[in-house]
Amino acid sequence: MPRHSHSPSQAIIVGIDGGGSKTLIASADRGGQLISLERGRGTSPLESPGWREALAELARPFAGASGLAGVAAALPAYGEVEAASTAQRQAIGELFGAAPQRLLNDVDAANIGAFAGGPGILILAGTGSMAWARDPAGNSHRTGGWGEVIGDEGSGYWIGNRVLGAISKALDERAAPTALVDAVFDRLGLASADGLNDLVGWASRLGEARMQIAALAPLALALAEQGDPTAGAIVDAAAAELALHVRTLERRLAAPTMAWSFAGGLFASPALRRAVTRHVGRPPSLPRLPPVGGALLAAAQHLGWPIDEGWIDTLAGSLGELSGS
Repeated sequence: MPRHSHSPSQAIIVGIDGGGSKTLIASADRGGQLISLERGRGTSPLESPGWREALAELARPFAGASGLAGVAAALPAYGEVEAASTAQRQAIGELFGAAPQRLLNDVDAANIGAFAGGPGILILAGTGSMAWARDPAGNSHRTGGWGEVIGDEGSGYWIGNRVLGAISKALDERAAPTALVDAVFDRLGLASADGLNDLVGWASRLGEARMQIAALAPLALALAEQGDPTAGAIVDAAAAELALHVRTLERRLAAPTMAWSFAGGLFASPALRRAVTRHVGRPPSLPRLPPVGGALLAAAQHLGWPIDEGWIDTLAGSLGELSGS
């Protein structure tokens, strides 16, 4: 992606937003001006056997940049599985050496970005799902993030799994016809005339089941927007699960009107945003910064750099400018 120029003597920070399907890494100067933004492969240690190589390939140019003052690495599963977290600390340490380092969960960074470091509840809905709250004292609280085998309700995988179930019922005539059948069979290049053979055969050949099943979720979101009743019911059920995170964290924090926001690819869907808003009962706050911006803010906080509204606005503006280039 394009880069803004900067002086070699200028102090810079690096922020990493890791994920299961993609990773973003960015650098910014002391004034919050974005310098560089790059995108690479997923770096989840629970999903990608080659995550260390993918992380190193993307991060090496940033680790070798002149003026590097510090890095914040927001990584999937960090703080959740100790063996994975240890490996992540080692990987970042090897890449960035003596530079000051802050490692945090990727959803924590999304929360920091959404509320510019202030209090609020952030729902993440992508391939997986979870929520992260920061209270007025700066303490973190989370719900969800249990993975697709145990939970991840309302996630892309959860929706995709229910899409497959709805298709099987429609083909059996155990449920009403739905446009999901043709949409999914077209997407997968299958012939719906022999649905059982083709769909079960596809499922038996899955190499990355979590990602491939989650990839069906956008079809349900699009058809819900178009008024398909079955897709709409799936999306509404997902929204209810996501809103439950907000209500649970409100109760835990005794903060019934705490601001909430969102992150993750599923929230690009107007149908999902409307449904979650309806279930929560009040509108969300739009994220001040995207998750990679939250990682940059976390790096600046770690170094004790002065952060004000102007700094946040500069970073938000330059992120939008560079990512849209």
